[in-house]
Amino acid sequence: MKKILLILCFLSQNLGVFAAKTDTLKISDGETRYLTRQYFLELEDPDNNILAKDIINKDGFHPISASFPRLKYSKSVTWLKFIIKNNSNDTYIPLTISKSIIDEFDIYFIEKINYNGQKSTRLRHLSSKEAQYNANMLTQSITLVNVPLARDSSMTIFARIKSNASTIIPIEVNSANQFIQKRSVENVINGGIIGMFIIMALYNLMLFVIVGDKNYLYYVIYIVFLGSTQSLILGIGSNLFPDNTQLLNDYITPILRICFGFSLLLFAGSFLQFKQNIKPYYKFYQLLYILYTLPLIAALYGFTHLAYTLITLATLLTSTGLLVLVTILYSRGFNPAKFFILGWGLFLISILVSIARNNGLVPYNYFTLNIVIYSALIELILFSVALADKINFYRSQNTESQLAALAIAKENERLITEQNIFLENKVKDRTQELIQTNQNLSVTIDNLKSAQIQLVETEKMASLGLLTAGVAHEINNPINFVGANVKPLRVDFDEIFSLLGKYEKAANSIDRPELLNAANKYRSEINVEFVKNEIHTLLDGIEEGAARTAEIVQSLRTFSRMDELALVPANINTAILSTLVILRSAIPYYIEVKPILNKLEPLNCYSGKINQALLNLINNSIQAIAAKKVHKDENITIYTHDYPDHITIEIIDTGIGMSDEVKQRIFEPFFTTKNIGEGTGLGLSIVFGIIEKHNGSIHVQSKPDVGSKFTIMLPKNLEDAGDDHT
Repeated sequence: MKKILLILCFLSQNLGVFAAKTDTLKISDGETRYLTRQYFLELEDPDNNILAKDIINKDGFHPISASFPRLKYSKSVTWLKFIIKNNSNDTYIPLTISKSIIDEFDIYFIEKINYNGQKSTRLRHLSSKEAQYNANMLTQSITLVNVPLARDSSMTIFARIKSNASTIIPIEVNSANQFIQKRSVENVINGGIIGMFIIMALYNLMLFVIVGDKNYLYYVIYIVFLGSTQSLILGIGSNLFPDNTQLLNDYITPILRICFGFSLLLFAGSFLQFKQNIKPYYKFYQLLYILYTLPLIAALYGFTHLAYTLITLATLLTSTGLLVLVTILYSRGFNPAKFFILGWGLFLISILVSIARNNGLVPYNYFTLNIVIYSALIELILFSVALADKINFYRSQNTESQLAALAIAKENERLITEQNIFLENKVKDRTQELIQTNQNLSVTIDNLKSAQIQLVETEKMASLGLLTAGVAHEINNPINFVGANVKPLRVDFDEIFSLLGKYEKAANSIDRPELLNAANKYRSEINVEFVKNEIHTLLDGIEEGAARTAEIVQSLRTFSRMDELALVPANINTAILSTLVILRSAIPYYIEVKPILNKLEPLNCYSGKINQALLNLINNSIQAIAAKKVHKDENITIYTHDYPDHITIEIIDTGIGMSDEVKQRIFEPFFTTKNIGEGTGLGLSIVFGIIEKHNGSIHVQSKPDVGSKFTIMLPKNLEDAGDDHT
């Protein structure tokens, strides 16, 4: 039993040694071989800290289960160990990695040298970045190292491969002549593929210029980014950035792939009109943009590993999501969507095959290697057909709608012809009725105009009545005052004249001293000093009454031409003060009127109409305050302000105010809040017309139980247009 256990122990310890043995890869003239798992051993270097000088004696090389080595998210550097035998007629073997994103590809091997007659060995290093090892080949756009190897000899090679992208590593081992021939053919094919992308982009750009449909422009952008990404897969980037592989692989390649995803979504959303046609799913379509935004952020911040992984995931989910959306759209009758179903379906299949190939689920050959590129070309053709089919789809819809419209038009024409005969007879009858109705309306309009004129004249007469009553009341006071002073003044003058008569007699009769004594006695009786003071007092009263009468007459003159037809310069402040004089008798004792008037230059206006407007507004404020049940601190404040091109007049009262509904209608003719018979409703309407006639404006601010504010704006540059001012 112990012997059996020892044997099992020995087998378990040496099983790795037997398993680690690989075949020698032999290459002959005209032959190409892939470095598959039967020919190499692998050593992971996730921390990138294994030095080349230590790799020869490094333990840990082991076989793998996949057909090809693969760099994953957690393994950006790997070492391969394999043996090659040269059975060709050339003294070097080309090693290449095509259609993969490789940052570094280095080859190490033991080289025998003869130094000063003594034989020794050294560790030789070859890099794909060093041009001297590609000098004897065609200009290449792939990762290439030419390994010197004598004919009929073998050599152990250590390969170091580094990449930030999760990618499969298909290393090709070629004979020199086969490599040159194959690369010549591939260069022609790649040139043709790139040429197709360029032709498709230019053709659709021309269609955009001719047709003007923005879908063609979005399609051109899509072709440009699709062609750019596929050109990088074909190796064009190695020629454009031969000395900066890191910039190409870490930034340009992932960003171009992300831009391709954005252009795909932009073109699909515009062409298929997702927002209008499948509105419930439009938010899902917008979420697809986020799938490409995440790898963009990762790439810009230097997380290249994560960026490539997110790009692959975004491409797979976007293709699947768009395929579902287009299928829904096609099921709703949008015929051009069928070509998109074929195109995206094929593209999705190519991505799945590519992923399966990289994971060893399908064979790695020329077809699976180039399936994405060829599916992209077929996709371009199908999308072009879809664009043309969309135009035909809309054209057929337009034709059908035109035919339907033509049929409807013919039917309408028949119906119209039948109706015309019937309507002509009706029109004759109605014409006679309308003529009679128009005549009646003309009479009615004339009556209404006459009534309106009468109402306006009534309002004017009401204003004149208010003016006349105020003037009569104001003039009566000073006249009564003057009349009351005349009688005592006459008595005083009679006494003075009597005294003068007595002195005159005394003067004429010097020999009669009793006359002078009588005059002096009379002088003492009448108190001459008192009479003199009383005369001055009575004369002052008469003078004050005369002045007040003159003031009233002057104010009355301001209102003497209320229908003045010509523009004349007028002092607005004077007009306000004159209005207050006229309304003095109508202002209750509990209302304080405060005119705060800034200095104004004479304004070119119809002065009589401005006076009428001021009279109506101030009287309106008086009535608004009088309508309150309780009066306390009531006042009317009048402001004037001067501006460069206009003046303003503000009339603020503490009256009952107005609601918003009333405020909207106060300038309507015949609108009034007073009881029937108390007003015509034309006062503020006339004010509005007067202000409008002066090219001005009037604004109202009011709150119930707070008061109202009327603001009038009058321009300074008003000119007489010669219109009818009646």
